[in-house]
Amino acid sequence: MAILYNPFFLLLIAFISLFLFRVALIKTGLIYIVKKKWCFIQDCFHVYQFFKVPEFNESMQRNQLYHKVLVYLNSLTSIEDSDFTNLFTGKKPNEIVLRLDPNQVIEDDFLGAKILWINEDKTLVLKIRKADKRRVLRPYLQHIHTVFDELDEKKQDLKLYMNVRHHHDDQNGRWRSVPFTHPSTFETIAMESDLKNKVKSDLDSFLKAKQYYHRLGRVWKRSYLLYGPSGTGKSSFVAAMANFLCYDVYDIDPSKVSDDSDLKFLLLQSTTKSVIVIEDLDRYLAERSTAVSLSGILNFMDGILSSSCGEERVMVFTMNGKDHVDPAILRPGRIDVHIHFPLCDFTAFKTLANSYLGLKDHKLFPQVEEIFQNGASLSPAEIGELMIANRNSPSRALKSVINALQTDGDGRGAWNIGRRLGENGSRKSVEEIGEPSGVFCREGGAHAVREFKKLYGLLRIKSSRKSQSLDLSSGQREG
Repeated sequence: MAILYNPFFLLLIAFISLFLFRVALIKTGLIYIVKKKWCFIQDCFHVYQFFKVPEFNESMQRNQLYHKVLVYLNSLTSIEDSDFTNLFTGKKPNEIVLRLDPNQVIEDDFLGAKILWINEDKTLVLKIRKADKRRVLRPYLQHIHTVFDELDEKKQDLKLYMNVRHHHDDQNGRWRSVPFTHPSTFETIAMESDLKNKVKSDLDSFLKAKQYYHRLGRVWKRSYLLYGPSGTGKSSFVAAMANFLCYDVYDIDPSKVSDDSDLKFLLLQSTTKSVIVIEDLDRYLAERSTAVSLSGILNFMDGILSSSCGEERVMVFTMNGKDHVDPAILRPGRIDVHIHFPLCDFTAFKTLANSYLGLKDHKLFPQVEEIFQNGASLSPAEIGELMIANRNSPSRALKSVINALQTDGDGRGAWNIGRRLGENGSRKSVEEIGEPSGVFCREGGAHAVREFKKLYGLLRIKSSRKSQSLDLSSGQREG
């Protein structure tokens, strides 16, 4: 019996009991309940203040602080310790990422203070002890800005936003997003290297020109017009621009815009560091298939709202042709850079062959070049599809391209030559670029002159500007 009163024996018994109790708590989940009850008891002795961070402000413009806080919270390791969270696949193979769930509570510690975030519907709620507010709140919010800036520099996950039709009872805004994973880059685009370098240099210059634009009293944005036949790579070029800039993409569908004010509202809800795209703008204007007026388009491009909310944005408009577009849309200030996307020439063909087939040279290349020189051409999309279908046999792929050029491409490339000369006859050199406006052209000017000289006898072009833009097919019939 004496051993029962031995202090060392009692201490051992207490230790073993505590250990078994701890194991029981862990195995049964009781420890989770105990912790929650203890936190509840602690909360009874503290006064808390709550600060709401809504996704949209009173004018339904996106709250940038909401976005920064959301990115910050998703980067916290404590998100793994919360009651529940969402699991998503990442961009890398076998990568799993955690994301906040509605009504989820995240705990954070800063300067010894306990801070809670509650993810309510379209609102993040900051819960902080009143005794800590004066000491912690401002430094903590500055800390969030700093962490966000660091994460933003490493940002790789881009998003593609699409506008939806307006509903009065919709509180989720006008944009819906999906991950932007388009693989297009300037290295994969079939374009002359000189032109690629000019575009990349122009975009890089824009990224570094914030102070320059502000010193001029101009809004820090850039506008591009991409025009040319369908299938010439305009959409892929937009994706390459976004990947180069690391900007999100806002793709506006004018058919889902109810009026001019609605178009402005879409711009209002876009974010900085974004590429805003309207594709086939000439078709919408010609067919009047949208409720947006010409005046609404003009104001969207460079109106007061665009000047106020267009900071750090790149606007891109695509067209099949600009001959029948109101000149007011094309003037400098609304469109800074014009880039023409013609049908494929031999230089672009070699780029496609290298990308799709891994060929830098082939015995059939001279035959392909001769066909191009005779005026045949196809769009890069058409040639690319032929190469994809026959990618296991490069020779068969080239033969299929040759056959398509001989049957479907006759006269299409030479139409480009006549059109090109018509444009050059009425405009200064298309190889110039300036600040704030400029014009790029995908096709080489020297090549165009050689082609025109070769076909001069067939076209019988007169000296007037009007006759210079004749279609090659009619010229051949005349010859």
